[in-house]
Amino acid sequence: MISWFKKRKKDYPDFWLAYLNHFKNEKKTPIGETRFVAFDTETTGFDRKKDRILSIGAVAFVNKTIPVNQSLELYLEQDIFNPDTVKIHEIMKSSDFEKITELEAIKVFLDYIKNAILVAHHANFDKTMMNEMLSRHGLGKLKNKFIDTGVLFNKSKHKIYQESLKKHYFLDDLCEELNVPKVDRHTANGDALITAIVFLKILSRLDKRKNLKWGYLLGK
Repeated sequence: MISWFKKRKKDYPDFWLAYLNHFKNEKKTPIGETRFVAFDTETTGFDRKKDRILSIGAVAFVNKTIPVNQSLELYLEQDIFNPDTVKIHEIMKSSDFEKITELEAIKVFLDYIKNAILVAHHANFDKTMMNEMLSRHGLGKLKNKFIDTGVLFNKSKHKIYQESLKKHYFLDDLCEELNVPKVDRHTANGDALITAIVFLKILSRLDKRKNLKWGYLLGK
C-alpha cells in the first residue's frame, strides 16, 4: 500500500505537488494574521457532472485589508453553452474576454490560494464544482478549509433573524442586512469581493460577542 501511494504521488504533476506542499507542517495562526481567500465561480448550470465553470474570481486578504489590485479573475474556454444562465452572468461563448483552458485555470487558481482559508457564499456548490474540475484532470480534491458566509451569518444571530435562523440566505440578503454595495453582482470577481466584505463584517459582529475562535468559524 505504501509503495503504491508513493508511485501515485510521483505521477502527479509538479504544480499539484507544489500545492500539496503548502499544507505540510501547517501551524495554526491567530485569525487576525491568517490569509483568507474569498472566491466565486460562474457556471453553465448546477449539475456538477454536466456543467462547467465559466469564470473564477478571487480576492486574498489578511485581517481587514483587501488589496483589490491583487485579486484574481479568470475566464475559461467554453465547451458547453447554456443560454439560460447567460441571463445571469452575461458570459457569452463569443465574449471578448481572454480565455484559458481548464488546466491552466487550475494551475493559476491553486498557485493563488495556496493553503489559505477559502470563503464563499453557498460554499459547497463552488467547492463541488472546483473538485469536479480537478477530478477531470486526474487531481485530488481541494485541501483548504472552507467557511460559508451564509452559515456564518446564521451563527451571528442578529436580532432581526432570531425567529428564522434556518433561513436560506442569498448573497443579496446579506448585502442588504450588512449595507454592502452590490457592485459587479453576478460576476465572479465582483461576487468574490462582495463575499470578502460580507465576511469581514460578520467577523466584526462576532468579535464584539467574543465568539471569534477557530472552532466557531470552522463549524467545529
